[in-house]
Amino acid sequence: MSLRPLPARPPAALLREAKPLRALFGAARRLDRLQELVNSQLQPAARPHCHVASLREGTLLLIVTDGHWATRLRYQQRRLHRQLMSLEEFAGLTRILFKVQPPDAPRYKPAPPPRLSPQAAGNIAETAQGISDPRLKAALERLASHARQSDQD
Repeated sequence: MSLRPLPARPPAALLREAKPLRALFGAARRLDRLQELVNSQLQPAARPHCHVASLREGTLLLIVTDGHWATRLRYQQRRLHRQLMSLEEFAGLTRILFKVQPPDAPRYKPAPPPRLSPQAAGNIAETAQGISDPRLKAALERLASHARQSDQD
């Protein structure tokens, strides 16, 4: 018995036929449309700092990047509420909530290991010559050789 993979189907067909995908895609399109409408009512400087999270039961939840922008938007909340209610998509809007959520911090990248100077490598190699323990001696010699290799790079 051999298994044959199902033939690939175009994404448009998957979206039409699979209910969970269709619902997810519809929700994403709706949020995108709401974001466009909110952006049309915001100051240009505030647009990158404010994102629509949801519109449920008349409550619009906006995610703001920091407290500064949340405060500025709260001062404009009444004006924004009036302007959005005039749009068809926001006809049932009763309130606007702001949630501060800073963007993800860049991942920590460890710094490259410090380079061993030729003088330090020489001192380690000299020390290795006077060591009687073979494992410790081998480890010190490897360490000294790494320093010499990094000088050649």
